[in-house]
Amino acid sequence: MSFSSVAKKELSRIIPPNRCCQLSELSAIVRMNGIIRIHGCEDISLKMITENAAIARKIFILLKKLYDLNIEIMVRKNKHLKKNHSYILEIPSRLGACKVLQETGALSRNTEDEFEIIYTTPSHIITGRCCRRAYLRGAFLGGGSVSHPDKAYHFEFVTNSEDHALYLMQLVNSFGLDSKMVERKGNCVVYLKEGEQIVEMLNIIGAHNALLKFEDVRIYKQMRNNVNRIVNCETANLTKTVNASLRQIENIQYIKDTVGLNKLPRGLREIAQLRLDYREASLKELGHMLNPPLGKSGINHRFRKIDQIANEIRLLRKGE
Repeated sequence: MSFSSVAKKELSRIIPPNRCCQLSELSAIVRMNGIIRIHGCEDISLKMITENAAIARKIFILLKKLYDLNIEIMVRKNKHLKKNHSYILEIPSRLGACKVLQETGALSRNTEDEFEIIYTTPSHIITGRCCRRAYLRGAFLGGGSVSHPDKAYHFEFVTNSEDHALYLMQLVNSFGLDSKMVERKGNCVVYLKEGEQIVEMLNIIGAHNALLKFEDVRIYKQMRNNVNRIVNCETANLTKTVNASLRQIENIQYIKDTVGLNKLPRGLREIAQLRLDYREASLKELGHMLNPPLGKSGINHRFRKIDQIANEIRLLRKGE
């Protein structure tokens, strides 16, 4: 089961206690997932199709609570390779489809007594913060998805109306988030990409168990990335130290084989001999072996002088 399915299964069990929130959630589902058929003023129907049995059950409960409708849920087996079942809920004109569509703000009657489909959501549908949360929950159930956090951070709503997408984006951003919109395959997609914002979005719509699972994976990924970063840093530092040590030994051995270490000043001769005797020691460890002890910067200075002397000898021998 995908992470989206887990989240939707959890959200499908949430039935808002207030009628205003029930209407807001149903309004979003209708806009995201509804098919309206108008055959004249007296023949209007509403059909909603989903492959998720839990969502179909929730739509049935909302219609029952709001309008006392006992509609049938038809099950159809898809012919595609997925072989999932489709659950179809249809409200015919005789059962009050027109009333449902008008109250959810999806349909209005103009001055010429003609019906018009409304893609934006009327203000009377969203009366408070709880209704905004319910609407976004319905929009997610009707046309949303969230990627598994182990793969990527991505949360989106997909709608075929630009006006509705802009409204969804405004609604999401009213909670202090930063959603964006893009067109994809003729649809409008409102999305979030940052892990923290997706966590907040799951909290807003009430998917608290999914939120905890998301956070568990996100924290694990952060810890793994931090460990990898530390290991990479330590490896880089170790490589740098080893390379520097090899260069120092090479220069000291070159001086020893050409002019002899006795030609070096006492301080340089002392550190050169220590490096030959303790090839894997760090600069700090070498510094502690001196009497009096010397810090890393002092040791570095002496090795730079040795490198300079070795290079000068090479140039002189090359000129000969």
